[in-house]
Amino acid sequence: MQTHLVMLVKDAAVFRSESTTMLRERLIEALGVEAVKTAPEDLAVYAFDAYTDGAPPSAVVLPASTRDVSAVVKIAREFGEPIVARGAGTGLCGGAVATAGGIVLSFARMNRILELDERNRRARVQPGVINLDLSRHVAASGLFYAPDPSSQKISTIGGNIATNAGGPHCLSYGTTVNHVLALEVVDHRGEVFTTSIDDAGYDLTAALVGSEGTLGVVTSAWLRLLAFPEAVRVWVAAFGDIDSASEAVSAIIGAGIVPTALEMMDSVITRAVEAAFAAGYPTDAGAVLLVEHAGVEEDVAAAETSIHAIVSQHGARSWRSARTAAERAALWAGRKGAAGATGRIAPNYYTQDVCVPRSRLPQALRAVESAAAENAVTVGNVFHAGDGNLHPLLMYDKRERKQVAAVVETGNAILQCAIDLGGTISGEHGIGWEKRDAMTRIYSTADLATMGRVRDVFDPARALNPEKIFPNGSRCPEVAPP
Repeated sequence: MQTHLVMLVKDAAVFRSESTTMLRERLIEALGVEAVKTAPEDLAVYAFDAYTDGAPPSAVVLPASTRDVSAVVKIAREFGEPIVARGAGTGLCGGAVATAGGIVLSFARMNRILELDERNRRARVQPGVINLDLSRHVAASGLFYAPDPSSQKISTIGGNIATNAGGPHCLSYGTTVNHVLALEVVDHRGEVFTTSIDDAGYDLTAALVGSEGTLGVVTSAWLRLLAFPEAVRVWVAAFGDIDSASEAVSAIIGAGIVPTALEMMDSVITRAVEAAFAAGYPTDAGAVLLVEHAGVEEDVAAAETSIHAIVSQHGARSWRSARTAAERAALWAGRKGAAGATGRIAPNYYTQDVCVPRSRLPQALRAVESAAAENAVTVGNVFHAGDGNLHPLLMYDKRERKQVAAVVETGNAILQCAIDLGGTISGEHGIGWEKRDAMTRIYSTADLATMGRVRDVFDPARALNPEKIFPNGSRCPEVAPP
C-alpha cells in the first residue's frame, strides 16, 4: 500500500512537471521567450506585494498588447490555470499575488499613453502607465489626472482601477471610478469587449472599477483629465490634540466647505516626517491638519478666511500658509512620504485601512490608541480626515513573532471598532486576500451570495484572481450560487 502511494505521488509530480513545461512552451510560442518567466528566482519576484507573501505562480508573462493578453488568457484556460493581473505590486491587501499557482500577467511593458484628446480633456492609456507619469505627460497641456494615492510615483493605472484608488484629493475630486470614462477588457475566455459610461443600460464601467481583477483584465482605459485650477493654496493648522483637530474637521465640512484635501497627522508621524523630509510641519503639536483648496482666486481667498476662523475656534495653536509652489510641494512630499518615514521608528509597518463617519473620528482615534497600547504596539496616524478614511500605521519588527501577533491583534481590533462606529472595513486599499474573511462582519450571507452571482456572470470558473474579495475561497458556501 505504501509503495503504491509513493508511486502515485511520483506520478503526480511528473505530471505537474510535464504540464508546466508544456505551459511554458505554449506561452513562448504565443509571446516569445523574453515575455515568459518560469525560473524560480523570477517567480519569487512576483510572489508578494506590499502587504504579504503569496505562493509562487506557475509562470509570469509580460504582454505587450491586448492581443497578447487575450492569447495568454486562452492558454491559461486550456491548462486550467488561473490568471492574476498585476501592476507595480504596491497593493496593501494581497490582491495581486497568486494563491494557488496560476499565471501572473505583469503589465510592465504595457505602459504607453495611447491617445491624448486635449479638447475633450481625456486620455487613453495602457494599464501599466504609472499614475504620476500621466499627469506629468499632460501638464504641458494645462491638464492633470486627479486620483493621487500616496503610491502615485510607482503605482499603475491598472492597479488603481482594480482597487478604485483614491488619495488625499478624493475628498473634492472623487476616487478612480469618477475619472474612468471607458474600458477595454479581456474576459475569462480571452475575448475582448469594451465599456463606456455613455453606453445605455447598466454601468459596466463602474462595476469593473474596484473589482480587483475578478471580473476581467483591463487592457486600456479612457480617463478624464482636469484643467489646472486658477489658484491653489495649502495651509497647516497645528492643534494640541487629535480630538480638537477632529472636531475642526467636522466643523469645516459642516460649514459647507469642501476643501480639495483635508489631511491629518499625529505627533508620531509629524516628527518622523520632519526628521526625514524637513517638510515644514510643527513637531510640538499633538495633531496637524494639512488643508488644500483650489479653484478661482476669490473662492480660495474666501475659503482661507473661513477655514482659518473655524480652526481657531477649535483651538488651533498655529496657522501657516504655504506661500510658494516649492513650500506646497514640500508639505505634500512629507505627507505622501509619511509611511516610508516610519522606517526611522521601526523596520516594518502595517497599514490598516478603514472608514468611519467624520463625526466619529475622535472615538475612532481613541480606539486606535487604546488597541495599540493594549498590545504594546507603536502607532502613528496619518489619514484622509475629510472623508473619515483612517490609515493607522502599526510599527513593528517582523523578525519578532510576538510583535507580528500583536500587530495582527491590533489591526483586527481597529477593524471591528470601525464597524461598531458605523464605518466599513476598507476605504481605498481594497479587500484582496487580506480582508476577505472580514466581509462577513459587514455583509449577510444573502448579500455575499448576490455578489458572488455577479462574479459568476463575468467569470463562471472563477479563474480571474481567485481567492480574492470573497471569504473562505473562491467556491465557499457563503457565496456559491444556488
